[in-house]
Amino acid sequence: MITEKSQIPVHVAIIMDGNGRWAKAHNKSRSYGHRAGSENVINIVEACCQLNIKYLTLYAFSTENWKRPKEEKKALFQLLKEFYKKEIKRLISNNILVKHIGDISAFPKDTINTIVETEKETLEKCKNPILTVVLALNYGFRDELKNAIKNICNDAKNNTIDIENIDENTIKDYLYTKEMPDPDLIIRTSGEARLSNFLMYQASYSELYFTDVLWPDFSKDNFKQAIEEYSNRNRRYGGL
Repeated sequence: MITEKSQIPVHVAIIMDGNGRWAKAHNKSRSYGHRAGSENVINIVEACCQLNIKYLTLYAFSTENWKRPKEEKKALFQLLKEFYKKEIKRLISNNILVKHIGDISAFPKDTINTIVETEKETLEKCKNPILTVVLALNYGFRDELKNAIKNICNDAKNNTIDIENIDENTIKDYLYTKEMPDPDLIIRTSGEARLSNFLMYQASYSELYFTDVLWPDFSKDNFKQAIEEYSNRNRRYGGL
C-alpha cells in the first residue's frame, strides 16, 4: 500500500509492450490493439499526477519498429496524431508538459507537424508543469549513442570541448535525455524481461519491474503496484 512515507520515483519509464498479443487474444487486428494501448496512456498519466511523479517516459515507437508492415506503421502514425490532437486540451488544463526524444525526421510530415505544434503549445502554456510526459519516438539507444559520439567528436574537432575534460556529465549533455533525470524505475509489460534498446545508458541504476499484464490491460492499480514494489526496494547505487 502506498502511503505518505512511500518512496515515490521522480521519473518512471515504461516499455508499453503487448498490444499485438492483446489484439490477438480478442480476435482483433494489431491496429485495434495499438488503439487500445494508446487509450490506456491517459490512465497512467493520471496515476502519475496522483502520485506526484514528475517525469513519465513512454516507449512509443522504436527504431526497430520500421520493420513492421506498412499498414501497421501507417496506423501507428495516425494514432500518434490522434493522441496529440485529442488530448492536448486535457493535458494543458492539467498543466502537463509534452516532449519527445528520438529522431522524428523520417516520420510523415503531417505527423511531425502535429508533434512539433503540440510540444510548442504545451511549452508556452505549462510554465510550471506538474508532470512531463516524454514520448520516445523513433528512439533506440544505439542510435542515440551514435549521434552523441558524432556530436562529441565534431565539437572536439572544432575545439568547442576539450577531449581531456570529457566525463560522464559531458556524455549526458549529448544524449536526448539531457534535460531530465535518469529513470528511477523502468516498467515493461507483457512478460518480456529485457530493455530492447531503451535508455540503456540512463538505466544504469534504474530499478526494473516486469509484469505479465499486457499494456492495454495495465491499469492504474497495476501501475501503483509497481510503484509500491519500487518503494520497498533499497537502492544502493553500488554502495552498502
